[in-house]
Amino acid sequence: MTAEISLSQSMAKVVKHYSSLFVLPSYRKVLLFLALSCIGGGLLSTIILFPSFEGLKNGFFLGFSILLINLIFDYMVSIWVLRRDPIYDLRRTAALSLFCWALWFLFIFVGVAAARVVVPSWAVKLCLLGFSAVLILRLIVFNSTSSMSYKRLLTASLLQPFSCIIPFLVFWAGISYPPISHILLFLIFSLAVSFLSSFSFISLLNRVGEQTLGFPSLPLFKAFLLNWVVNLNAPLEEFLEKLGTEQDIEFSIIKFDASRPKAVIAVPSVHPGPFKNVGSSLLPSTLKAALGKELNCTACVPHGLLGHELDLTSQLQNQKIINHVVETVNFETSHAKATPFIKVSNGLATACCQIFGKAAFLSFTLAPKTTEDLPQELGLFISQEALKRSLDCYAVVNAHNSINGTVDTQKTLETLKKVAITCLEKAVSLKSSSFKVGAATVIPKEFSLKDGMGPGGITVVVIKVGKQKTAYVVIDGNNMVSGLREKILSALQSIGIAEGEVFTTDTHAVNALVLTKRGYHPVGEVMNHEKLISYVREAALAAISDLERAKVACRTEIVPCVKVIGAKQLETLCLLADRTFQKAKKIVVPIFTTAAVLLTLFLTFT
Repeated sequence: MTAEISLSQSMAKVVKHYSSLFVLPSYRKVLLFLALSCIGGGLLSTIILFPSFEGLKNGFFLGFSILLINLIFDYMVSIWVLRRDPIYDLRRTAALSLFCWALWFLFIFVGVAAARVVVPSWAVKLCLLGFSAVLILRLIVFNSTSSMSYKRLLTASLLQPFSCIIPFLVFWAGISYPPISHILLFLIFSLAVSFLSSFSFISLLNRVGEQTLGFPSLPLFKAFLLNWVVNLNAPLEEFLEKLGTEQDIEFSIIKFDASRPKAVIAVPSVHPGPFKNVGSSLLPSTLKAALGKELNCTACVPHGLLGHELDLTSQLQNQKIINHVVETVNFETSHAKATPFIKVSNGLATACCQIFGKAAFLSFTLAPKTTEDLPQELGLFISQEALKRSLDCYAVVNAHNSINGTVDTQKTLETLKKVAITCLEKAVSLKSSSFKVGAATVIPKEFSLKDGMGPGGITVVVIKVGKQKTAYVVIDGNNMVSGLREKILSALQSIGIAEGEVFTTDTHAVNALVLTKRGYHPVGEVMNHEKLISYVREAALAAISDLERAKVACRTEIVPCVKVIGAKQLETLCLLADRTFQKAKKIVVPIFTTAAVLLTLFLTFT
């Protein structure tokens, strides 16, 4: 649990950094701010120096010229120079220019103020220093965020500042100051200093990654950015594949058949992470869809007993598991009896169990306390206890259905083991009888990934043994607010379902999408509870109407040689992003102060 908290904190830092980079206004607002900055800046800076109607007219033409040239070259950069870059559409290109003008006009206004108080030449000198600052900024930003060729990145970096200096040159020529030869010499020198300082800055940042993981920081930064901004998972997964290790992955399947396949519960020993569409984050919903399509029945994929140590490295590894599960799911169902559902709680942990033929289906929760990832050690313990009781197969689920602060799961392990033994003993002692199964899925249209609802929606599997109806509710989300589980179970009792448990899939498809402390919304944090419960009731009623006498079978399979990335490596990746940002803070002042000093000295002595 400590590792889980540490990794979550590291991911939260990454989300914070990347979200701050591209939270931008609309293109219309960017254009408005650009117009205000360019025309307003041109007018203000000129009127301060030349408080006359002529100064007003020249200031307007200067500002309008800057705006027009800026818009033309932003369009050229976006549509022509970086036309295949997924990051730099016209809006983001214009937004970068807006930030550049904010920086440039800061220098211009300081220069104009200095010109009024000290020496008139400082207006020009500070404007040229602002040009250099913008040039350095664009060189760093494009080289750090774009995946285009160096030739195109260089062109995109230089076009805007060099084109926008032209109106200033025309304006300065009109007042016969300064000599054009001095300005041209400065532009050449500025270009050299900008290249050197931006290269030094980027090289030092890359060294952080090389020392930590063996590859440069900025390619990883670009991969994160492509995922954050435009949902491209492949670039980041290439890094995960390099860091991953091969491991055999176990999965358990409980399949119910009646006159046709009725339902299937699949529990893979894979953690659905790390976030968004990267690695195995979407595995619960994609595996659910594949099984549903293969068997033409309702499928669900609750969370197993494991954590981030078993995140898959890519969608390719996802598909390996899906293909294997689908290939093996068409097995015969032969057992026609099940025990009633049993629930045992000792005040801290709750275990649920139901025996189908010679197979056990168990689940654990610490609700209403936080129930996060449970240790694999608990699964090994269940395996031994199941064998002692002559059970041929078992599937164990972490209900993952309550979040309210933090709990050290390792400290609760002995409690979980004790409640597991008690629950198993009671379950195997119960008399088995014929049973019925019904299942249904509802996909709530108004709940999105940002609300905490994954593509798999809400699935309810109802088991009727004798007069007892039990509902297994599986919600495709990452955990659930404390107390909602109890509300759902109470609502199910009102429609005749006496027992049951609520699971979430722990899908990380909902992670790294919203700017919250966790980086995601657990089920019920922003959803309307009554609406959510109405969907659960709808699925449960549909499952009840679908009840048929059924047979069951359980199977455990192994998928060999699947690449996973451990929690430690994943945390290192996340920490690398944070360390790179911290390194940037440390080196930005000395590098660019040195550049500013060199440029100022050049301006002073030319």
